[in-house]
Amino acid sequence: MIAGYDRYFQVCRCFRDEDLRADRQPEFTQLDVETSFLSPEGLFEIMEGLFKAVGEQFGFPVSLPFPRLTYREVMARYGSDKPDVRFGLELKDLSDLVGDCEFKVFTEALARRGQVKALAVPGGGAFSRSEIDALAARAKELGAKGMAWAKVLEGGVNSPIVKFFSEDRFKSLVARAEARPGDLVLMVADSARIVAAVLGMLRLELGKRLGLIDQNRREFLWVTDFPWLEWDEQEKRFAAMHHPFTKPVLDDLKTFADDPGSIRAQAYDLVLNGSEIGGGSVRIHRTDLQEEMFRFLNISKEEGQSKFGFLLDALSYGAPPHAGIALGLDRISAILQNEPSLREVIAFPKTQKGQCLMTDAPSEVAEAQLDELELQLKREEKKG
Repeated sequence: MIAGYDRYFQVCRCFRDEDLRADRQPEFTQLDVETSFLSPEGLFEIMEGLFKAVGEQFGFPVSLPFPRLTYREVMARYGSDKPDVRFGLELKDLSDLVGDCEFKVFTEALARRGQVKALAVPGGGAFSRSEIDALAARAKELGAKGMAWAKVLEGGVNSPIVKFFSEDRFKSLVARAEARPGDLVLMVADSARIVAAVLGMLRLELGKRLGLIDQNRREFLWVTDFPWLEWDEQEKRFAAMHHPFTKPVLDDLKTFADDPGSIRAQAYDLVLNGSEIGGGSVRIHRTDLQEEMFRFLNISKEEGQSKFGFLLDALSYGAPPHAGIALGLDRISAILQNEPSLREVIAFPKTQKGQCLMTDAPSEVAEAQLDELELQLKREEKKG
């Protein structure tokens, strides 16, 4: 875009160090789109038209425009930044109803600036105690310290924690969770991140288990206004959530000193049936703003010039505002064909260990090749 192109697309063969899952492979293909002088709205319109045409080819209806929810909305309602919106089971916040209750698990979590949220499972009142215990164990696997529950009956509730609440207060909790007689209410109290991760995953697993997801539906969703920065627990500092060239919402920068985590990025994802199939952003096109971003990330002027001098120099000559998106073609193909794994739509896919069964790669490298590249292999003994 700096060179003067109005817009372009390219089919990119990518190699990335990914955690190998059903929807990820170390090698994959992207459709990369970049545009000059185009707002996100304009880019959304192009992408929606593209998938409208894809739907016509594959024989399924696509309604335009696609729904749009902010990052905060999807995390609050679904516990995921790529929610499957083909079914309900939305998370409900109980925090304001339990702040002064006698159940310490809830009040202590709130004292640590956490949350208490609930998920109503339709028909879950028929679950056995062993099934509920299995859900609690799963919640712990996902990071929760525990999980409270309540069966909603015609004449009241059955719950180990009901004794900590007045009858009216517990009725309020059940009403907030939108639970009906015969339902099961699951409750988790912890930090916002853990509550979202636990209940978001339980929501998805229960949706599949209870047959609430219509496999013949294709539901698109734009997720917008991602955080510009995220806290890195290991480094104990903020880092760019997407990449350091994403443009922030300029009005939000005034909160940097007091609340840098609240700054929004002009970034967006396209989600289909609970999978991210594309992601992009508006790029920073001004040198002064790019240098300011580096300062926010504790990248010195010298380090910024050393690593990204080519970009800063190019921006200094003038660059148009520009936005783009990259679509994952393999993931889109898998979803459109109702395949559970990318390996079903990729030629010569890698195994769960990242190996190629056709070429036996990765394999031993000849010493001559290592010498030519001035590389050495360092072998570490496995402990235990």
